Amino acid sequence: MVKKVMDYFDLTPRGIVYSVLIMTLGCVVYAFGVNYFLIPNHFGNGGVTGVSMLAYYLMKIPTGTTNFIVNAILLVIGWKFLSKRTLLYTIYASTCLSFCLNLIQPDPYVATNIIIPAVAGGVLLGAGIGLVLRGNGTTAGTDIVAMIMQQYLGISFSVGLLMCDMLVILASSFIIGVDMTIVTIMMMFIASQTVNFVTDGMNRKKSVMIFSSKKEEIADRVIKEMVRGITVFRAYGYYSKQEREVLLAIVNRNQVVQLQRVVTQIDPKAFVTISDVQQVIGEGFTFFSYESPHKNKYH
Repeated sequence: MVKKVMDYFDLTPRGIVYSVLIMTLGCVVYAFGVNYFLIPNHFGNGGVTGVSMLAYYLMKIPTGTTNFIVNAILLVIGWKFLSKRTLLYTIYASTCLSFCLNLIQPDPYVATNIIIPAVAGGVLLGAGIGLVLRGNGTTAGTDIVAMIMQQYLGISFSVGLLMCDMLVILASSFIIGVDMTIVTIMMMFIASQTVNFVTDGMNRKKSVMIFSSKKEEIADRVIKEMVRGITVFRAYGYYSKQEREVLLAIVNRNQVVQLQRVVTQIDPKAFVTISDVQQVIGEGFTFFSYESPHKNKYH
C-alpha cells in the first residue's frame, strides 16, 4: 500500500526527507522575516501573505490563520493545475508556513531607518521562498490564481502573478500609506532577486564558444589544466562558405580569465564568445542529491 502511494506521487523515502527538511527551513525563515521585520514596521506584501497582513492590520486576525484559510480555498479551486507530487508538497508547505506564521513570534524589530528592515526582510522572504522551491514545493497563493488566469483568460503566468501582487499592494497602500508602499515594492524586488539566487544563483556558469584553427591544442590544454570537458560540433560559416569545428565549454565564472589566457596564448586570432548560463544540471556541476551522489538536486 505504501509503495503504491509512493509510486503514485513519484516519491522516494530520501526525497521526502530532503523536501520536508528544506521546505520546513524555508517556512521558518519566511515566517521569521514577516514577524520580525515586516509587520512591526508596517510593511505590505504581495500574494496571500499580503492579504494575511492586511487582515492582521485591520482586524488583528493572526496572519497564519488567514494564510491557511485562503490557501486552502485556492488549493481546492486550483489543485488540478499542479502535478501530483507538487500538489502534495505544496499542501505541506502552505500548512507549515501557516503554523510558522502563528508560532514564530520573535521580539519585533522596529527600525529608525526603514531601509534596514526592507533589505533584511526582503532577503529573508526570498530565501524562505527559494528554499521551499528547492524542496519541490510552492507556497500556493497567487501562483494558483495566475495559473487559472492563464488557463481561462489567456494571460501569461508572469503577467497574472504581477497583476495579483499589484492588486494586493494597491489595497495595502490605503492602510500602510504611499511611503511604506514604495518601500514595500523595493523589499519585494530584493526578495525576488534572493529567490533567484537561492534557486539557481550558486550554480550560474559561463558558456564559452571558441572558433579557432588550433582547436585540438586549445581543447587539450583546457582538459588538462582546467579539468573541464570540451564539446566539438560542426558549424558552417555563411560568409566564408566553409565548414569548421567549434569548441564549446561550460566553466565556472572564476575560470573565464584562465580560459581566455589559454586561448590567446595558443591562437591570438581565435574568435571567442562568452555567455551567461542560468543553470547547469549534470555531473561535475551540481550539488548532492538525495537520490544519488551522481545526480543533481533539481527536479
